[in-house]
Amino acid sequence: MSVNMREILDTLGNRVDLSPGQAAFAFGELFEGLLTPAQAGALLMGLRAKGETPVELAEAGRAGLAKARLVKGLPKDALILDVVGTGGDLTSSFNCSTAVSLFLAALGHRVVKHGNRAVSSSSGSADALEGLGLSLSIGPDEVAEELEKSGFVFLFAPNYHPAFAHIAPVRRELGVRTLFNLMGPLLNPARPSHQLLGVGQAAALPLMADTLARLAPEVTALVIHGSDGAKGGFDELTPFGPSTGFAVAGGGVSPFRLDPAEYGLAGFSPEDVRVTDKSAALAAIKAVLSGRANSAMQAMTALNLGAALHLATGKPLAACMAEARQAVADGAARRFAGE
Repeated sequence: MSVNMREILDTLGNRVDLSPGQAAFAFGELFEGLLTPAQAGALLMGLRAKGETPVELAEAGRAGLAKARLVKGLPKDALILDVVGTGGDLTSSFNCSTAVSLFLAALGHRVVKHGNRAVSSSSGSADALEGLGLSLSIGPDEVAEELEKSGFVFLFAPNYHPAFAHIAPVRRELGVRTLFNLMGPLLNPARPSHQLLGVGQAAALPLMADTLARLAPEVTALVIHGSDGAKGGFDELTPFGPSTGFAVAGGGVSPFRLDPAEYGLAGFSPEDVRVTDKSAALAAIKAVLSGRANSAMQAMTALNLGAALHLATGKPLAACMAEARQAVADGAARRFAGE
């Protein structure tokens, strides 16, 4: 049976979920640049008004990856980590996931991080890494060699997703949240085997976990949302209160809860990890990497590093948290801070 955009938009207008075939067709057309601005806007807003499903978000991810400049030449069956968040939590916190990625590399793990400049935060991963002197221009054919050399590679999203040029004007004109605000962590062109994936909105946790399990059943991940001690939250584990999330493995999803108090990493407030601008963010990440940051930033880094080490090694979480605390206190990643 043929599929067309009129039928798809009518389906969304009736608040009915798209089938896998409908979603694949719609996002294929969108990433090819074949939709008019009116059709593209109607598609994105129709999905938002109805509520996106894991099927729809997974097909969007497949279409995006099909048009991406994928990384090739990585060792087969290599354990490759990504520590990433959806952003959009409006917390203005330091670049925790970037710091954790660099600690992982310093501890001998392979990390390929995919990210961009700041949109709603004080400093995006690209801004922080550029400030540390790391390259934003590594191409797909250079990743394997650089990863072997340093254990860390950053993939600057605009260099790997040229098809997003078709979508950017529509998103800009809409000016509101769409499913593209969640898609970044699903589009790493290196297709990492393990992910610590933070979600800024608690309501989107099940959607992201189920989508990842559907899109990449081979991936082992923790999909997390951290407490800010009140309402709202962070797209990282935090030392302000219990974090919630889902473990994703073998295409299955199971809930989990993590209380930082169990690991001696609680008792702080969100104000302790905030930065005001790019300059302050750069100073903060340098301090974290070299073991000189305040106790709250060190605790938050250790929590996320411990979870990532648990993902990578399969060791008990308590042992990984202890290892992470020691690494952060020692400034084990100080080489990335230029020290």
